[in-house]
Amino acid sequence: MSITYSTLSWGDTGSLSAFWPKIVPFGIPMNQFLNPSSSSSCFGFSASLQGSSRLQLDSRLVLRKRSKALPFLVRSDHPQNADAPKQYSKREKKPFPVPIVDLRRAARERVKNNKDKPKRPLPPPKNGMVVKSLVPLAYKVYNARIRLINNLHRLMKVVRVNACGWCNEIHVGPYGHPFKSCKGPSASQRKGHHEWTNSVLEDVIVPLEAYHLYDRLGKRIRHDERFTIPRVPPVVELCIQGGVEIPELPAKRRRKPIIRIGKSEFVDADETELPDPEPHIPPEPLLTELPPSEITPPSSEEETVSLAEETLQAWEEMRAGAKKLMRMYRVRVCGYCPEVHVGPTGHKAQNCGAFKHQQRNGQHGWQSAVLDDLIPPRYVWHVPDVNGPPMQRELRSFYGQAPAVVEICAQAGAEVPEQYRATMRLEVGIPSSVQEAEMVV
Repeated sequence: MSITYSTLSWGDTGSLSAFWPKIVPFGIPMNQFLNPSSSSSCFGFSASLQGSSRLQLDSRLVLRKRSKALPFLVRSDHPQNADAPKQYSKREKKPFPVPIVDLRRAARERVKNNKDKPKRPLPPPKNGMVVKSLVPLAYKVYNARIRLINNLHRLMKVVRVNACGWCNEIHVGPYGHPFKSCKGPSASQRKGHHEWTNSVLEDVIVPLEAYHLYDRLGKRIRHDERFTIPRVPPVVELCIQGGVEIPELPAKRRRKPIIRIGKSEFVDADETELPDPEPHIPPEPLLTELPPSEITPPSSEEETVSLAEETLQAWEEMRAGAKKLMRMYRVRVCGYCPEVHVGPTGHKAQNCGAFKHQQRNGQHGWQSAVLDDLIPPRYVWHVPDVNGPPMQRELRSFYGQAPAVVEICAQAGAEVPEQYRATMRLEVGIPSSVQEAEMVV
């Protein structure tokens, strides 16, 4: 056979080169190319292949058949399914929010950019003054925490919350889950089974305490002062440093910026020439926790749903406001234990009892804190149907998880926010039996 490309008249090569990757060789349809009888006549240089009209016509037909409408895509900022955040063991150190290499690189760049430049005055709160624009936010965060506590006391009277008597695990539902995940004392004798009992509010909201600072820029707390300084919840201390005035917990409020005389030394400016300070008027009145005698369960289902929506809103408002306050007021956390300190530097109390604390003489390994260090969410298993069949141990991989506060509100009738739907796996179909789960690919 003497097949040469010169026998074909290509015609308009510019228009054909743009479509060349989408057509079959020589413009022959795929069914004719695979059919021996038709392909022999085509390769025998029939009269229909002597011109370019047949070639262009076949290319257009093939392109017309292969053109399809693009599917409609729905994009979301949150994935469909996601795992709960990793729980680090007692022998693991928490990772830095920003890698130490990036911190050093940013410090070198900052020193390089500020070289041979006049020093600028420090902005608040580094100069000892309060950020006035964040004072209303601090009051909102404080009141949101009080509303959250009061509403949870009422919701826990209608929504059952079980707590293990040997470990710190809890479960929201009419009865405990069947998973063998207990790590408390004599867990091996019980083969990992939990012993469920009644729970209290401290099982849902992790109780953390931090030292209250009268002067956030003052000297660091020494080890021998650890019992003389009051301790309060870290969120409350963050709100106090943000501008909330609590008579029982006074704080120093400067009206003039400090005067730096060294890298870590400063003196207060003279405020005697200033007029007497005006009485502080809070942006909104501070709420108080309800006494146990005034805690009553909701009277109707509509009230329960409304209370759950308000509780979930208070939870989100507290976390969102605390995250904004943490951008201005530094919060430190120990990399080995849950100790939190609200201030520019950590304290010197040697009360760290985490893994290998003897090598550090009980001192904390301070690093920058994240929101989950300040307000740790206690994750629990999400119950797909409270009134349905109980959870099965073999279907554990199909169940999701959510913070205890969110799960309580969801079982009370509140709508789940979008950011929690992925970890709760609300879009995952749960098999009705183990046999059906084995058929899942």
